[in-house]
Amino acid sequence: MKELIEYIALSLVEDPSCVQVRQERSGGNKVRFELRVCKEDMGRVIGKNGRVANAMQVLLRVAAAREGKQAILDVVEPR
Repeated sequence: MKELIEYIALSLVEDPSCVQVRQERSGGNKVRFELRVCKEDMGRVIGKNGRVANAMQVLLRVAAAREGKQAILDVVEPR
């Protein structure tokens, strides 16, 4: 699942060196992912009205469901 998020994010951004995906187990079968990108690429990852980010979340949920897990994706604002 982590690879899926990385693949999608890398294909969207202009600076692939800034893409970071962190995975945390939230207990049981829940998994939480944090996606970090450069400030300039935030608009590309979020998309208009959050459509791109929502589509990534849907794909992640489907991939997680196939493994019997629940997944959450957070796009973290760069510092």
